Amino acid sequence: MTSVDEQGRPEPPLDGDETATLLGFLDFHRATLAWKCAGLDAAGLRATHPPATMTLGGLLKHLAYVEDHWFSHVLAGRPRMAPFDAIDWTATPDWDWESAADDTPEQLRELWAAAVERSRAAVAEALVNGGLGQRARRPTRAGSTTLRWILVHLVEEYSRHNGHADLIRESIDGRTGE
Repeated sequence: MTSVDEQGRPEPPLDGDETATLLGFLDFHRATLAWKCAGLDAAGLRATHPPATMTLGGLLKHLAYVEDHWFSHVLAGRPRMAPFDAIDWTATPDWDWESAADDTPEQLRELWAAAVERSRAAVAEALVNGGLGQRARRPTRAGSTTLRWILVHLVEEYSRHNGHADLIRESIDGRTGE
């Protein structure tokens, strides 16, 4: 049984195998982002911590894109989900960050949640078909990655951005936490 901390985050297993540990840390960091964004209205999700322009809304949209890109697009070889499928990423590489200000809190949270669910399905499929060594269907600039590499990368991506989220949230209402 998974234990949950006082913020509602699932604790990664202390003695899990490699798959359970990687998925446990990814879910913990996903829940950390949800905690940092919880209860905020549009103004809160658009607030910055100067001089940076990063927002919690931008983090939600960016991490929705990152989830979809790595798990669905690269790993599973599927087309990108809307709205990411209609963006010229070469012309507007920061579209996810910049366009978040135009979205409602509900839209941002739903987009991120949908991307996470789509990612979970892609990961479950890859685990059945090849385990952590399952090769991604689309190569990256660096070459062909594995599910293991993608999971570690997403844990790193969330960890880094959760540090940003912590600073932004504290600047909004003083709420702090790991």
